[in-house]
Amino acid sequence: MANEANKLSFTTRVLIASGTAILLILLIYGIGYIIDVFMLGFAAILLAVFLRGLADILSHRVKISEGKAVLVVSVVLLIILAGSIALLAPSVAKQAAHLREELPRSAQNVAETISSFSWGKAIVDQMPGTQELINKISTSSFLSSVGGFFSTTAGVIANFFITILLAIYLASEPKVYLNGLIKMFPIASRPRIKGVLEEIGETLRWWLIGKIGSMIVIGLLTWIGLSIIGVPLALTLGLIAGLLSFIPNFGPILSAIPAILLAFIESPITSVYVIGLYIGVQLIESNLITPWIERHTVELPPAITVVAQLILGVLIGGLGLVLATPLLAVVLVIIQMLYIEDVLGDKDTEINLEHRLESENRIDAAMEEVIAEN
Repeated sequence: MANEANKLSFTTRVLIASGTAILLILLIYGIGYIIDVFMLGFAAILLAVFLRGLADILSHRVKISEGKAVLVVSVVLLIILAGSIALLAPSVAKQAAHLREELPRSAQNVAETISSFSWGKAIVDQMPGTQELINKISTSSFLSSVGGFFSTTAGVIANFFITILLAIYLASEPKVYLNGLIKMFPIASRPRIKGVLEEIGETLRWWLIGKIGSMIVIGLLTWIGLSIIGVPLALTLGLIAGLLSFIPNFGPILSAIPAILLAFIESPITSVYVIGLYIGVQLIESNLITPWIERHTVELPPAITVVAQLILGVLIGGLGLVLATPLLAVVLVIIQMLYIEDVLGDKDTEINLEHRLESENRIDAAMEEVIAEN
C-alpha cells in the first residue's frame, strides 16, 4: 500500500509539474501577442494625439463639433497621403528598384577598396557575402522574422487600418476613455491621475510636433544636399532619411548606409562628402529641433533611450524600436510625477517649471470638477 501511495504521489507530482510547465509556456507564448496588441494600441494613441491636436485647431476656427473635426482632419490627411503616393510613387518606385540593383555593386566596390588594406581584408573575410546580406534584409525575411500574424504582410496591412480606426475613435471622444480610466482610482487620487494623464498627452503632443518637423527638415535637407553633391536617387534617399529619423540614434545611421554606398560608386571622396552631409544634418537637428522639443516635454537621457530601444527592439522587433522613444517619454512622466514628486516629495524634476505650473493648474481645475461632481 505504501509503495502504491508513493507511486501515486510521484505520478501526481509529475502531472502537476508538467501542467505547470505547459501553462508557463502558453503564458510566455501569449505574452508576445499581448505585447504586440499593447504596442498597436500605443501607436493608435500616438496617432490619436496627433489627430486631436489638428482637430482642436480646426474646431476653434470653424466652430464645428470635435467629432466632426476629427473626421474632417482624418479625411484630409488620407487625401493628402493618397495624393502624395500617386505623385511620388512612380518616381520613388523606379528609384527604389534602381537602388536595389546598385547597392550590391557599390557594396562590392567598398569591400574591394577596404580589402586593399591588411586590417580591412581581415574584416571583409569575416563578413557574409553581398548576396547573403541582401537575402537576410529582404522584405519577406524581415517581416517573417518578427513572428506571427502581426508580422506578415497581411497582418501589417490589417494593423495599419486597425490603428487608424482606433485612433479616430480615441481622438473623437477622448474624455469617455480618460474618465473611464480615471474612475478606476480612488476619488481622492482622481485629480492627480487626471493631471498626470493630461501631462502625458501634452508630452506626446509636443514630442510628435517636434518629431514630424524634424522628419520634414531632415528629409528636405538630405534631398537638397545629395542633389547638390550629385548622388543618384537623391529623392528616395531623402525620403528614407526623413522617415527613419522618427527612430532616434539608429534611424540616421540606417538611412546613411545606402547613401554612402551609392556615393562610393561615384568616388570615395563623394562618399566622404555624403558622410559630412549626414553629420551636418544631424547636428542641425540635435542643436535646433531637439532642444525645442525638450522645452515642451521631458528630457530623454541618450543612454536610457538607447537601452530602451535595444530592449524593445529585441523583445518586440521593428515596432518596438520605432515606439521605444515616445513610450520612454510616457514612463518618465509617470515616474517623475507619481514617484519622485508624490512619493519622494522632490518637486525639482526634469519637467520644466512652465510646464509644471500648467500641469498644476490643470490638477487644480480637475480637483474642482471632482468636488463639483460629488
